[in-house]
Amino acid sequence: MRLVLKSLFTPLVAASLTLATGLPALAGDWKPQKPVEMVIMAGQGGGADRLARLFQSIIQKENLADMPVLPVNKGGGSGAEALRYLKDKAGDNHVIMATLNSYYTTPLRTDIGVNIEDFTPIARMALDTFVLWVHADTGITTIEEYVAAVKAEGGAWKMGGTGSGQEDSLVTAMLEEEFDISVTYVPFKGGGAVAKSLVGGVINSSVNNPSEALGFYKAGKLVPIAAFTPNRIEVFPETPTMRELGHDLVYWMQRSFVAPKDMAPDAVEYYTGMFEKLAASSEWQTYTKEKALMADFLTGDALQSYFLDERAKHAQLLNVSN
Repeated sequence: MRLVLKSLFTPLVAASLTLATGLPALAGDWKPQKPVEMVIMAGQGGGADRLARLFQSIIQKENLADMPVLPVNKGGGSGAEALRYLKDKAGDNHVIMATLNSYYTTPLRTDIGVNIEDFTPIARMALDTFVLWVHADTGITTIEEYVAAVKAEGGAWKMGGTGSGQEDSLVTAMLEEEFDISVTYVPFKGGGAVAKSLVGGVINSSVNNPSEALGFYKAGKLVPIAAFTPNRIEVFPETPTMRELGHDLVYWMQRSFVAPKDMAPDAVEYYTGMFEKLAASSEWQTYTKEKALMADFLTGDALQSYFLDERAKHAQLLNVSN
């Protein structure tokens, strides 16, 4: 009987009862009433952009949302544009944001008037990995050869990345400190542009996510030197980890979704359920295996705690106050 009543309890009936009795509508009845913006903290073409659009595609194909979900790129200022936009959308139930580590590093590095504690955690979908890449034509296959080549350039070695303070720039700084090397960091608009520039010889190396360089690797144009993961990456079984090589360098990038401050609890429940269904889809599970992502679903208070812990860790990496 309860299930029948719930199916008959339409939003119109709920609204009528609210007016007539003063009682609120039942939790879990909320649905979007207009298209939902999926804000992306990066420019077009990179790993963050492609992944967000994959999420949007799965949501559409699996009919996981009651209204269209529309990707919107706001990558200016290493994600500052997206963060300020989300802050201005407080209380808006029709905006969600795809995050990466700049979610906490950008507010740490720059006073943009944003505190991530104010935002609403929705779901962490995966942890992404990093790999040190060189062009196949260099003939470099080991970390020792890589370090020797970089030192021979006397600081002129060009390391491509997505911008100062971005995840790859932090990994680059870790490499410089660990191996006592110096590189010239060259920023690009997105990881996709970085990978293409490495193939084109514009730069000498990169620390791209696997998904951004995988196609070039399969084509024999790029060579993975080492992975910044605790264990070897399944799609690169011959590539050692930095730990294997005697260097405790491990770095992850979270792929998550958050919402504005003061999003209605039933809207939070709706989006959390949507991403939980997405996480269980065969397309997502296949993608994570093929693209070397670690699927790791997390929501609610546990996700917020994770964000704050990572913010503290990155404050130490950036040598700034939390």
